[in-house]
Amino acid sequence: MGETMSRDYDVIILGSGPAGFSCAMQSAKFDKKALIIEANENFLGGTWINTGTVPSKSLRETASSIHRYTSQFGDEGIKAYDRFQMRDVLRYKDRVLATQNSEIKDSLIKNEVDTALGFGRLLDAHTVEVSSEDGEKKRFTADHILISTGATANKPDDFEIDHVTILDNRSILDIHYIPKRLVIVGTNIQAMEFATVFSALGTRVTVLNGQDDYLVFLDREIKEEFNLALEEARIQIFNRTRVLQVGPNPLRNCTEIKYEDKDTGEMHVVETELVLYFGDRKPNSARLGLEELGIKTDEKGFIEVDENNQTNVPSIYAAGDVIGHPGLASVSFSQGRIASCHMFGISRLDTESIIPYGIYAIPEIASVGLTEDEARSQIGDVTIGRAYYRNLTKANIARTPRGMLKLVFETESLRLLGVHIVGSGACDLIHTGQVVLNFGGSARYFLDTVHNYPTYSEAYRVAAFNGINYMYKGGQTYKTILKDE
Repeated sequence: MGETMSRDYDVIILGSGPAGFSCAMQSAKFDKKALIIEANENFLGGTWINTGTVPSKSLRETASSIHRYTSQFGDEGIKAYDRFQMRDVLRYKDRVLATQNSEIKDSLIKNEVDTALGFGRLLDAHTVEVSSEDGEKKRFTADHILISTGATANKPDDFEIDHVTILDNRSILDIHYIPKRLVIVGTNIQAMEFATVFSALGTRVTVLNGQDDYLVFLDREIKEEFNLALEEARIQIFNRTRVLQVGPNPLRNCTEIKYEDKDTGEMHVVETELVLYFGDRKPNSARLGLEELGIKTDEKGFIEVDENNQTNVPSIYAAGDVIGHPGLASVSFSQGRIASCHMFGISRLDTESIIPYGIYAIPEIASVGLTEDEARSQIGDVTIGRAYYRNLTKANIARTPRGMLKLVFETESLRLLGVHIVGSGACDLIHTGQVVLNFGGSARYFLDTVHNYPTYSEAYRVAAFNGINYMYKGGQTYKTILKDE
């Protein structure tokens, strides 16, 4: 007891991203003393606030507004990159970041969470040494430690990112003009988001993908609908490519990318103004002292944890991107809270295993539960209900006809198994399906529930009736289909 009381804090948190921030806030609500250590001495919030989720989504919101305007009123022959200045687009992003940073600082102060700026390294299971940029070192102790240091993208093997014409996810947010041409190397979620964002700004976008396909986890029909949106936006995607060289062509005043088709071996050259690179992500777990303490990691360095986000060292927890999949800010918030509850022996509701994901492309994509192929493989007899945005009054009013909401449910019981959406507002709409899934509900809920009109939400009702009609045409009577469970 005396040893515990002699420690400086109840919990020390490495990193101020969503997992670290959530853990600090929850611990403060438990009347525990918390310290956040942030390696970036210029700002709090980590990638989440400053270079990742928030700034990229702010840029997307601006591009989406421009896209909606031109969809409704036309571009009058003037492309967005000629009509708008990038500084105006980024000014909105900067205002959002300033507000978010202020809110984080205010929340930490309000909840009496201490902060220390510098690089934190574990000395033992209860001690962290913080080294600041000026070389000063301080040591802090705590009963528990949470590692939430995030992850960063790997650098390319065949060319250098100069942050002038060859950019990464950070430097793309600081460019001074909207490019007329952009080549994106990589096809992870961020790559597809930025591809559609810049296309909405009038940029001609080409995507070079080294894999066989992209966004392979999507439901098949949702992927097909999204492909149609990409075709309408004239976004070109080349799969199974290998980038060989990136460099300037002074004679043509452009940047050239030379790449190889992996199947045929043919060489190709693409001319562009800017190149945007997205690599695989690696955990920020180096130099933390994990090996010395025997903390287990996988072959890539991601920290291994149990269902409570606890490592094999009982006093040390980890959460967020540093533990790997799924690498979503929304999940990281939950993981930080779960870790805090377990540290201090506070009971909590079990977190649902059905986690939604959202892709903030234009149009948005969101999904929760089983895809159609997964459901047919695991359940067998399933029914599909579809609602196309082009048939929704709201989508016609808003001029957003490209989209689809898809329900997957068990034929006999109508039990909902999955919801998949591509279209405007998908990342918000998905939570209705998530709630019904988590409570074991059925497609009947959507049949019996009144939805506001006109809204995108009524797509749930349309899709449910669409699925029921397929069952009726298959020989079942409505009385049988809609009987009480």
